[in-house]
Amino acid sequence: MTFDLYNFILLGVCLFFVIFGLVFSQNEKSISSYLNAGRSIQSSSLTASIVASCFGVWILIGPSEAATWGGIGAVIGYAFGQACPYLAMNVLGPRLRAIMPNGNSLTQFVFARYGKSMLQLILILSVFYMFIYLCAEVTAIAKVVQLISGTALWKTSLIILVSTLIYTLKGGLRISILTDKFQFVIISIFLVLIFYYLFFSGKVVIDTHLIASKASVLIDPKYFYGYTAGITFFIAVFATNLFDQGVWQRVFAAQSTQDLKKGFKNSFFIVLPVILLLGFCGIVAVSLGQAKDPSTIIFSLLLTNSGKFLTISILILALTLVISSMDTLINAISSLIIIDGKKIMPFPSKLNYFYFSKFFLIGISILVFYIASKGLSVLYMFLLADLLCCAAVFPIFYGIFKQDINSKIALLSVAVGLIGGLLFFPNLTFEKSIL
Repeated sequence: MTFDLYNFILLGVCLFFVIFGLVFSQNEKSISSYLNAGRSIQSSSLTASIVASCFGVWILIGPSEAATWGGIGAVIGYAFGQACPYLAMNVLGPRLRAIMPNGNSLTQFVFARYGKSMLQLILILSVFYMFIYLCAEVTAIAKVVQLISGTALWKTSLIILVSTLIYTLKGGLRISILTDKFQFVIISIFLVLIFYYLFFSGKVVIDTHLIASKASVLIDPKYFYGYTAGITFFIAVFATNLFDQGVWQRVFAAQSTQDLKKGFKNSFFIVLPVILLLGFCGIVAVSLGQAKDPSTIIFSLLLTNSGKFLTISILILALTLVISSMDTLINAISSLIIIDGKKIMPFPSKLNYFYFSKFFLIGISILVFYIASKGLSVLYMFLLADLLCCAAVFPIFYGIFKQDINSKIALLSVAVGLIGGLLFFPNLTFEKSIL
């Protein structure tokens, strides 16, 4: 198989979703359709959309990488941290829909509850978090394609960014959900194929005695560091998902409260086992001595002695994963600019924030392209995004149910959380912090 064929697959998958998105977004003209899909999404479509948008290429990197140093405790914390927000939306979602029946975002509640200053802070944190998420996703897929085909990081980054921007900025949330349903099918098929290869084909050695010998500390129930890592992952990932505008868009896009609850509950039971299984692969890789590069563990296991069909399958899966999460992120950032842009950027009244959001996304994408081309640690970028959201999670969601907290106290608590977190946050080598 040649370098050119892998690039043909890269271009082909991207072009397919561009054409698919543009064709089915021709009739989508209203702002309501762009922001919340006309509040018409039923539970089955909601489930497919939540799972597809959640499953970025990070699922093939983050859980298994965390397992190599945090063990089974880190995997469990990671999995429940990613899945439990969908159970939380069974409570938070209906609550905010009742408070704001015409709402489109969490930031609208923040503005109504705490005022402009808190809105500005939360909006900056939310957009910055999604920007980092975009950087991590594009970096991850660029590394995957480079591992498989040797393609330069910048080439993959450019192709992925341009193709996703084209159809997402055209069709908004409705086209994102429509492509999510198709991507959900592709992702499900290829995940089943990969799990079969990993656990049932016999080509990857999963030996309990070998694991006990070579990776005993990672499965040791007394491994204290594993528990602390698991708790850290749970708090960080859980908090981050609560601030994901892509998730909140789907809360407000649900046709009814019943559809909302069913869709998010189904997503919990799909996401949880997938993350657990992929995380366990990190422990298997350690036992086999294939964890030298933690960020490519899954690919090391899959590509060793694999045929051409499996290699192509991995590439298609990775591309579909990253596109499904990226169109959600792009549309989420765009929606926040449309909804809240004039509250923090009071440009002349004639300025159309709908079109401004598109230029804003193009500008952000240029920065994403530059950062992704550097090939930084994907896990480190996600942890930085987690820090931002953890600092703000308590005052915001406490204020949904209680009235005994005002904007000054909320702002102070977020600031203290950010400063404290940054003081302890590790450097790129994870060896030291400011303190």
